[in-house]
Amino acid sequence: MAGLQQTNSEMILLSWVRQSTRNYPQVNVTNFTTSWSDGLAFNALLHSHRPDLFDWNAVASQPSPVQRLDHAFNIARQHLGIEKLLDPEDVATACPDKKSILMYVTSLFQVLPQQVTMEAIREVEMLPRHSRVTREEHTEVHEQHFSQEVSFAFLLSSCCSKVVVSLPT
Repeated sequence: MAGLQQTNSEMILLSWVRQSTRNYPQVNVTNFTTSWSDGLAFNALLHSHRPDLFDWNAVASQPSPVQRLDHAFNIARQHLGIEKLLDPEDVATACPDKKSILMYVTSLFQVLPQQVTMEAIREVEMLPRHSRVTREEHTEVHEQHFSQEVSFAFLLSSCCSKVVVSLPT
């Protein structure tokens, strides 16, 4: 979906992730693919909401992305009741599957605190977009986009009634 405008649901989800992981300098989530492949983003997201569950420095210093991903997925399963929907080996790649990452992060969104500030949303709006998309990529993505957007929007809308957007006063 590179080069196409993000859906509002994706923007809110990405804003929530960036806001949640802001205090983790090793983590810079800008998308739902490559930003997750080293396992740090999943762990930072969990740790930001539940620091009691594990030692961040111990996980961040693990040398293998697969180990870090396995750690995050096990913590989410054991303590948050989120099934291990992803295999660490499938995420620790050059370009993990966007739809799979979105679904898993949405599962985390459903069980963790969901306050999102307008500042975080504006920050995501300012992220650079990849603007060069071949005609074939655009056509393929456009055909798949509608069904993915509908299923993702439905899943996210089922939990978004609890989202709180903080407006500056």
